[in-house]
Amino acid sequence: QVQLVESGGGSVQSGGSLRLSCVSSTNTSHLRCMGWFRQAPGKEREGVAYIDTNGVIKYTGPSVKGRFTISLDNTKNTLYLQMNSLQNEDTAMYYCAATVAWCRGGLQAGDFPYWGQGTQVTVSS
Repeated sequence: QVQLVESGGGSVQSGGSLRLSCVSSTNTSHLRCMGWFRQAPGKEREGVAYIDTNGVIKYTGPSVKGRFTISLDNTKNTLYLQMNSLQNEDTAMYYCAATVAWCRGGLQAGDFPYWGQGTQVTVSS
């Protein structure tokens, strides 16, 4: 069973930055794909970015492209999401997820069987 624990969320002003971390209980090189999702109140969970466990970025959502960067450190079994130029619309609960499915941009939330508990990001003006 893969356990994922996120950290790094918080409150930040518009234009600020945060870095989210997600530590896996399993050696991340044994998985195929890891990703970040977010869910705002009243909205569906959406994929933010995916990366394969060789460190190749497979997907970055259009609303965050150029501002958010996903990365993976297999030596620390840790997934990261660097978020810059944060906007009010980025306010959401952010979740780390993992799968042994082949990593590609078309993956949906249902393709990821392993999830963390989430970390809240709140951006205010």
